[in-house]
Amino acid sequence: MTHIDLFVVIGSCLVGFVVGATGAGGGALMTPMLTAVFGIHPAAAISSDLVSAVFMRPFGAAVHLRKGSVNLKLVRLLAIGSVPMALIGSVIFKYLSNGSSGGNVLRVLLGSVLLLGVAASLGKSILDRRQTISKQGSPGMVGSKDTLPISVQRRSVGNNDYRIIAVGALVGLLVGITSVGSGSLTVVMLLLLYPSFRAQELVGTDIVQSVPLSIAASAGALIFGHVAVAVTLSLILGSVPGVIAGSLLATRIPSSFVRLLVIMVSTAAGVSYVGGPAVFILGAVVLVVAVHQIVALSVQS
Repeated sequence: MTHIDLFVVIGSCLVGFVVGATGAGGGALMTPMLTAVFGIHPAAAISSDLVSAVFMRPFGAAVHLRKGSVNLKLVRLLAIGSVPMALIGSVIFKYLSNGSSGGNVLRVLLGSVLLLGVAASLGKSILDRRQTISKQGSPGMVGSKDTLPISVQRRSVGNNDYRIIAVGALVGLLVGITSVGSGSLTVVMLLLLYPSFRAQELVGTDIVQSVPLSIAASAGALIFGHVAVAVTLSLILGSVPGVIAGSLLATRIPSSFVRLLVIMVSTAAGVSYVGGPAVFILGAVVLVVAVHQIVALSVQS
């Protein structure tokens, strides 16, 4: 693509809207859209997505900072791990994207990370269900943190919590290689480490920490990647107004419905990228939708 494409602008606007409205990871939708719908080479799609994210993510971060739903200590620890590993991931991306089989390797790797993200999203739903049941079954859950059962009391974040740094390092590596990983993966892993933290706080923390992560990953993409200028400009023109609109209308949109669509698209793209036939794609989508709905119904009941 040698010029700004109106359809890419519209598509990236829709993805930006989903990110702003639900906090869902944009990479899980943006890169598959570029490769599957517009036929852009995976290397160019990944690099362009990483650069455009630098312009999109600060808007979502600003909204959460204004709401006060950000743990800045977690942001710092995650960034310590994610920023350098994003640069290392960009170097790995360079070697994977070279050669005649580079595109196939990136497709399989991208598909694997997308499916990992789907599993993480379903895992987050299950964790949310457990938290809901725990709150309903424990009268002491209401009130100050001192009334919480010992097993779920809110743990403070240490200044040198290497578990958080390790989470950031893993996510940074995945983002540097595939542009996918920041989003549901980070939130789920943080929920596992800090089950008593509010999900909204973890989502806001993840979006804010994705800003320095995106800067590092985009720098690596500019140095080692295959950035397509026209694609990148098209993504910026669409995603920035999209994420602003989504953030402003976040409280009016049923995020569960949009997240379900994200899971369906990610599953279909992931299975397709790893080489699954059409029947496997359909079966995988039906399976994850069924699991998602079962968990949602159990939470409502």
